Amino acid sequence: MVDTESRTEPQPAKDPVTRSAALWATVVAVPVAILAGLVIFSQLTPGDADGTAKPTASATQPAILPGEPVQLAAPKLDDRAQQVCLAVTSQLPQQVRDLRPRKVSAGPEQNAAYGEPPLTVSCGVARPTMCPSLEETGSGCVPLDTELMTMNRVCWWAAKQATGTTFTTMDREVPVQVTVPSQYDQPAQWANEFSDLVVKTDKSITEGVPSGCA
Repeated sequence: MVDTESRTEPQPAKDPVTRSAALWATVVAVPVAILAGLVIFSQLTPGDADGTAKPTASATQPAILPGEPVQLAAPKLDDRAQQVCLAVTSQLPQQVRDLRPRKVSAGPEQNAAYGEPPLTVSCGVARPTMCPSLEETGSGCVPLDTELMTMNRVCWWAAKQATGTTFTTMDREVPVQVTVPSQYDQPAQWANEFSDLVVKTDKSITEGVPSGCA
């Protein structure tokens, strides 16, 4: 009789060398894939799955700043104001974050500027006064409903304009003013860069200080 029962052909034994090589290839490939993924992920801004960068707190500074001085007024100061302002300007930082110092057109002993567009610091400016009523707001006085900001023990009044925000101290012997261009995010934090310096060099006052500074 002819044996019609199917027979399974014997499978050749696997080469142990080939099997070992395959295992090593897998072991090497997995860490490489993980490492590649980590490199790509690290290039993304945290929280941005699509790789889109979030805006930073400061404008990008040009490699070369303009050579012309920043135009600032230098009103005549009495002897005491000169002394205080000289103390303020002599201890100003060489650089404010990524903003490098600029020359000023007048009064370097009372004025300073940084970056482009320039962030400016002026000492000995006119002291802000509170408006006599809520209705009177157009005479340059501080509106009664304005929320004053106390930052690092300095009371600031923030006046917004189209080109930026001007911060003026309300509780110091000699008023100090910081003007932050609109290109810089979070302007109050830029003004606060100078609060500790003001505390150190410009005495606080109590007479005539608005109640909002408390």
